[in-house]
Amino acid sequence: MSRRIAINGASGRMGRELIIACGQRDDLTLVAAFASPDSDQLGIDAGRLAGIAEIGIELSGSNTMADTAFDVLVDFSLPEPSIAALEVCRAQKAAMVIGTTGYAREQQAAIDAAVADIAIVQAPNYSAGVNLSLDLVRRAASALGDEVDIEIIEAHHRHKVDAPSGTALKLGEVAAEATGRDLDECAVYARQGHTGARERRSIGFSTVRGGDIVGEHTVMFAGAGERIEITHKASSRQTFAGGAIRAAVWAAEQGPGRYDMNDVLGLG
Repeated sequence: MSRRIAINGASGRMGRELIIACGQRDDLTLVAAFASPDSDQLGIDAGRLAGIAEIGIELSGSNTMADTAFDVLVDFSLPEPSIAALEVCRAQKAAMVIGTTGYAREQQAAIDAAVADIAIVQAPNYSAGVNLSLDLVRRAASALGDEVDIEIIEAHHRHKVDAPSGTALKLGEVAAEATGRDLDECAVYARQGHTGARERRSIGFSTVRGGDIVGEHTVMFAGAGERIEITHKASSRQTFAGGAIRAAVWAAEQGPGRYDMNDVLGLG
């Protein structure tokens, strides 16, 4: 059965890739593509916006979302419009796939509450490779424990507005949980000047922003005499878009609850 899918944030880099990814599947139908009500691209055919053939779906303002019926919404927008979209999904009992990051605590609390009513897949990264990397990081951190220093380095394009990336933070959370730490207490996001010796149980983050880097993440386990690095590099946003669309089709079949890509991929 074909599922009706809508995209929020369709005019952005990931939104355009999602439009392309939708066209590569026959088990869903793209019914709407939303962008900011202030966008100067409203009214443009979504296919043409994505650089493919016209598909008969015009880019609409997200303020009209409640007027469109859909089974699942994929959201790669910004925190504020994402939360507005969440309320529309709750009203329609539609599933939601969330790729937006950078939420404030109260915004994340709203998402947490909504899982009682609808199926929500929330992941910082929809690449199968990244999610396998998370599993590898968990295993490495558990095995190495406090015998190594853990550092996370991430790089993205110059237009990314939040730092560290959601994926980097998730990698940190996994490493912290595996070693019995609280990331809120042990994370170090900046070093400058005379910082003193490194605390063994801290987890450091380094951020690079530049050019058109799609996404690179490395978790470094630095010990005495050896270093282990787990690295994922993305060269195309279709890696993420295809995973998000796969998650959308899966989510449309689920009951209310919180899910992540481990659930979608059957990784347990």
